[in-house]
Amino acid sequence: MAVHNRHANRVVTLFLISTLISSPCLAGGQGTVPTGQATTTKLKIVVVQGDGAVNNVKQRVAREMIVEIQDENDRPIAGAAVAFMLPNSGAGGTFANGSKMLTVRTDVNGRAITQAFRPNNVVGEFKIDVTASYQGQTANTTISGTNAIAAGAATGGISATTIGIIAGVAGAAAAGVVAAKRSSTNTTRTPQGTIGIGGGPVLGVPRPN
Repeated sequence: MAVHNRHANRVVTLFLISTLISSPCLAGGQGTVPTGQATTTKLKIVVVQGDGAVNNVKQRVAREMIVEIQDENDRPIAGAAVAFMLPNSGAGGTFANGSKMLTVRTDVNGRAITQAFRPNNVVGEFKIDVTASYQGQTANTTISGTNAIAAGAATGGISATTIGIIAGVAGAAAAGVVAAKRSSTNTTRTPQGTIGIGGGPVLGVPRPN
């Protein structure tokens, strides 16, 4: 019986040792990181389009915002998560379904593009917070935007086409006045004639002597 117990204890001991050796905590001194896994990378956010854009609050249209996520060697990173956060109040807008936040993944070129952004009707400047995350690393930046009223709307809704028509009509009217003055000058010329004995003009064609 004692021999059987010693054999059983030895089997258990060998099993425990084998389990510990094969554990990733001890194997190769790599801790919990599996062999061959990519190391974490320092992220960088580059704003490609949209910073400083002016949105027309009357038409409720805006330019797309595009950012590119890069590593420390300026190489684009695909598959990074990028979150765009709009202000909760004041000038700004919304994404699809009235949301204030949009999260997208970067494409093969490392770029993330906002979709369905609509400015609100509040005029003013605002900031959009951008956060990128990839393999435990994060990076942050901001994008500036402005909501403004278009020039046509600020002048009472008169469009550039209407202004051009008005200018054309005014120009034609001015040309007509000049032509009328010239015509009037031509019709008031004094007819040619001869001088009478009393010094007064005699109208008509002069007679030969």
